[in-house]
Amino acid sequence: MKSYLKHDEWKIIEEGFHPEHNRISESVFSIGNGRMGQRANFEEHYSGDSLQGSYIAGVYYPDKTRVGWWKNGYPEYFAKVINSVNWIGINIKIAGEPLDMHVLKHQNFRRELDMKTGILSRSYVVSLSDGSELEISSRRICSIADPEIGAIEFQIKSKTFKGDVELSPYLDFDVENEDSNYDEKFWEEVIVDVNGNEGHVMAKTRKLDFTVAAAMEYAINGSTIAEYNISKKNNYVESTSTHNLEPGDMLVLNKYVGISSNMYADKKEVLLKAQEAASRAMNAGFEKLLRDHSNSWQAKWEESDITIEGDVSAQQGIRFNIFQLSQTYTGVDDRLNIGPKGFTGEKYGGSTYWDTEAYCIPFYLATADQNVARNLLIYRYKHLQKAIANAEKLGFSCGAALYPMVTMNGEECHNEWEITFEEIHRNGAIAHAIYDYIRYTGDKEYLSEYGLEVLIAISRFWAQRVNWSEDKKKYVMLGVTGPNEYENNVNNNWYSNYIAKWCMTYTMESIAYVKENHPDKFAGILQKSSFVEGEMEKWKNICDNMYFPESEEHNIYLQQEGFLDKELLPASSIPEQERPISQNWSWDRILRSCFIKQADVLQGMYFFEDHFDLETIRRNFDFYEPMTAHESSLSPCVHAIIASKLGKHDKAYEMYIRTARLDLDDYNNDTEDGCHITSMGGTWMSFVKGFAGMRIKKGMPSFDPFLPKQWKSYSFNIRFRNKLIHVSVSNQGVKIDNNSNSAIDILVYGEKTQIDSGSSVSVAMNTFESAAG
Repeated sequence: MKSYLKHDEWKIIEEGFHPEHNRISESVFSIGNGRMGQRANFEEHYSGDSLQGSYIAGVYYPDKTRVGWWKNGYPEYFAKVINSVNWIGINIKIAGEPLDMHVLKHQNFRRELDMKTGILSRSYVVSLSDGSELEISSRRICSIADPEIGAIEFQIKSKTFKGDVELSPYLDFDVENEDSNYDEKFWEEVIVDVNGNEGHVMAKTRKLDFTVAAAMEYAINGSTIAEYNISKKNNYVESTSTHNLEPGDMLVLNKYVGISSNMYADKKEVLLKAQEAASRAMNAGFEKLLRDHSNSWQAKWEESDITIEGDVSAQQGIRFNIFQLSQTYTGVDDRLNIGPKGFTGEKYGGSTYWDTEAYCIPFYLATADQNVARNLLIYRYKHLQKAIANAEKLGFSCGAALYPMVTMNGEECHNEWEITFEEIHRNGAIAHAIYDYIRYTGDKEYLSEYGLEVLIAISRFWAQRVNWSEDKKKYVMLGVTGPNEYENNVNNNWYSNYIAKWCMTYTMESIAYVKENHPDKFAGILQKSSFVEGEMEKWKNICDNMYFPESEEHNIYLQQEGFLDKELLPASSIPEQERPISQNWSWDRILRSCFIKQADVLQGMYFFEDHFDLETIRRNFDFYEPMTAHESSLSPCVHAIIASKLGKHDKAYEMYIRTARLDLDDYNNDTEDGCHITSMGGTWMSFVKGFAGMRIKKGMPSFDPFLPKQWKSYSFNIRFRNKLIHVSVSNQGVKIDNNSNSAIDILVYGEKTQIDSGSSVSVAMNTFESAAG
């Protein structure tokens, strides 16, 4: 855990440069707009440790799989959202000396990300070898108002320097991924050209033929100049101008960049679109771009902001998570999804995991138009045939679907056998997301339009994946990996068995609904999927006879068979210097230990809490949470929600802080390769579903809030079925405002009340807290 960033309600601030943490800062201070994103690399050259990163939504590369032992069914490639054009670059020489913070002395360094406005800024004073000083500052945006535009303002002010300054803005497509499996560069040049203060590069991927163009225009002190030295080489253009400075003089370079891809334009138009965007930005000017960008952020915050009074650390944490989610995915394109690192780094390839369905959809359901979450579901529907093909490669048949663990286009591209072949519970998360979406929005039409086909294919998979055990006289599921990836190739993982049974049950309920309410569409689904209603007899038999491992001694569900053969120790027994164990222990030692990476049995308790009484949830929480190392970013949020339900308020707060500040404080020593974007949806859940106790019950929003003792109050907005409500919680009680045009029914502490349009209701605080809390 690191604590070098200042606490502030709206800003992320680094005061004094920390080169040993620079990669962490590059991740944390990243900016994006849903179409592209940029790590917080410096504009000027920096020869110290850095991970240069610029990413374009939807553009990826099938990097050839690299494994030591090939297994039947392995994918041929690992899809990667690849490092793209370095559009921010400005080479600077001062009296012939390169401006490089790694080499030159500097002071008063400050890096700041204003989350309210989406502006990244930086400043410092640099000393040259002759002792003269200059003030350096910059501001940067990826415009969320015009997502083809990136813009920079770079200022150099002389304090005591006299002499020439060379400014060389450039575009560089000669880039590579640090995680390239075979040290291969993924881009090849199409066009490069530069003329005066304008330049452009266009490149295409060596496979799949994605095409991306970047065009720049720039002005110095508000105007163009007469003389430039231009340079172009492989995938690179640069334009240089020289300026004489006296003490007190200032140079202001505004660089405007347009970026386009054939995701959004015909290949013949890609370069033109980029050039038009650069010109559009240049004509608008930096201050107008800033205003439009900031106004767009203001609109986002008006609906999604969460306020906390009395705890700056917690306040900064939740806003940072909301900020990153909002700039990563905007929901306007159902071809796109959410990578675990978003636009902040290369790890995990930038591809889609089950994280989206389990942790992100609830955030977008409650903070955006319902079509945003719908598009995330449609993304999976469009990949159904490839999910069926993925299952066929592993020996499944008759339309059974196994959605990939990792994907960009629906094909499996993960190549660790214990994940690719065994972590099959991901199928269940996709089915649960359909259920969650319909329960939240009331959009039951989704079943007949898209959802039922997906549910049938998933249920077919589960029906083939189990087998009958003569010994147990039950259906069992062998050789799986549950959510706890510190266990591989186990038999009868409780969570996997439970969600498989639930999927088949929910599919049968959905079949009945569509058959009764949409008979014409149901007939089409039968024909399209070759579904025979007799298949349900097998599903029902499996559901009635599924095996679930339990411990009578502990009165709990067992994570999997044999779990009690382990030496049961609390995670607190792990020496601090050996954490995280994933980076310090051998895999053999991890697999033999009892330690849990993330919620497993408790993941099921979270998804299906209404299936279990409170004491059952409590017993399982008290047994498993002490053994959980929380070394997955997806773990603390689930524990925060359950702890809140159980009245364990101190534990809920502990887990909330851990998820909210996971990247800001680098809890798991892995923020340097990107922020944990998908777990940030879990942070939002830990707040709204945890502290505020929000659920959907009987088609209504339901709240059971409590106020952590560290806080004076908190408030947030919720969108529900085209209505907007504002929830405020303090020691005085709970107040809910209906900011919609019609009345809404809600539940507060189990009591139903109707709130008219423009009205509010206040309820006294329920002080329930368990003895163990």
